[in-house]
Amino acid sequence: MRLTAREKIVDYVVLSLFGLFAIVPLIGVLFSAVTPATSNNGGFAVPTAVDLGNFATAWSEGHFASYMVSSLIVTVGVVALTTILAVLAGFAFARLDFVGSGILFFVMLAGLMLPAEAFIIPLYFNLRSVGLTDTYQSLILPQTAQSLAFAIFWMRNQFRSFPGEIIEAARIDGARDLRVLWQVIVPPSLAPIMTMCVLVAMWTWNEFLMPLVLITSEDRRTAPLGLAFFKGEHLTDYSLLSAAGIIVALPIVILYFVLQKRFISGMLGGISAK
Repeated sequence: MRLTAREKIVDYVVLSLFGLFAIVPLIGVLFSAVTPATSNNGGFAVPTAVDLGNFATAWSEGHFASYMVSSLIVTVGVVALTTILAVLAGFAFARLDFVGSGILFFVMLAGLMLPAEAFIIPLYFNLRSVGLTDTYQSLILPQTAQSLAFAIFWMRNQFRSFPGEIIEAARIDGARDLRVLWQVIVPPSLAPIMTMCVLVAMWTWNEFLMPLVLITSEDRRTAPLGLAFFKGEHLTDYSLLSAAGIIVALPIVILYFVLQKRFISGMLGGISAK
């Protein structure tokens, strides 16, 4: 379907408005982060002077080195576990026939509709009873389980679109299921797998409720949780707060730009069976 010139103009105008709506607040935070603290009143203003020392001050006073390491450990652990389990389960639901697969899949999808607020208190008492509170495991395991519903759903849909003729040819050549999965299906599926990894990494990095309830030691606080405590200590220091917010968000921004092509390819194109 070809768009008329008027429809193209309307599309560009609407998209430009949405883009400005998203970008202007980010520009305001960036301006605030480089504005000297003595001249920052919290409003949107172009700085007359630039003070990059706000980032160093926020980094040192907020102990973000420790918080970023904790977030990195948790995020890497969740992404690795989620990816392995989702690839295996997605392949099983997409390409293997077993009793109760349909019912089990829809039960698993219920996890997409269950907010963390609904189970965080029982989760806390369950983890405390086995001595896992205030540990990295108390964050990695529940967040892996929380991400699996989407991840399995995503990988199942991707694997179902994989050409069945290639799978049958591999099985005729004597390949077993695991070899078909890891050597035939996974290599051309890297784009959607990386898309899933970026989304799970973003959700895990930004998670706030679970660390707030399950973590008590300062050295195990994640970056968003550390940012909340930092905000409480510097409530009116807008320059430091903006710098700290950028520090916490920067790793995910970098991750997205590094994997941008694969992310977009996975979202739009799915599997390439070339």
